[in-house]
Amino acid sequence: MKTITICSSALFYKHVMEIKEQLEARGFVVLVPKTALSMAKTGDFEVLQYKTWFGDANDYHKKADYMLSHFDEVTKGDAVLVVNDTKHGVAGYIGPNVLMEMALAFYQRKPIYILNGLPDDSPFEEELKGMMPVILKGDLAQIL
Repeated sequence: MKTITICSSALFYKHVMEIKEQLEARGFVVLVPKTALSMAKTGDFEVLQYKTWFGDANDYHKKADYMLSHFDEVTKGDAVLVVNDTKHGVAGYIGPNVLMEMALAFYQRKPIYILNGLPDDSPFEEELKGMMPVILKGDLAQIL
């Protein structure tokens, strides 16, 4: 059975949990960020209440923990699926955290799937394309 690690902006975690269910129904093992699991348990997908470091710089250890934890999930998975919906008016948004997770997967020679198209005018378009991702155009059935 193939294990897929989903990477995305926290703003998309509700959608991530829907995709997780769809992939599990197809027989995949699906790993998601631990904050997405916490949000799903409470039904509260309000991102800012989890990002406490914005109000208290002493909480950046939480951000570090979230990042390291998900790097571990990327390492455990056989492939990465990037859920890149629209954020800040940018269709196909991929932020710096997801870029780092993709880079880790790329370094580990894992397939990288991107749910939607690549963002227009991304400052790291060259790096995104250089990782040779499979662009799904919304079609999860293309994941092997």
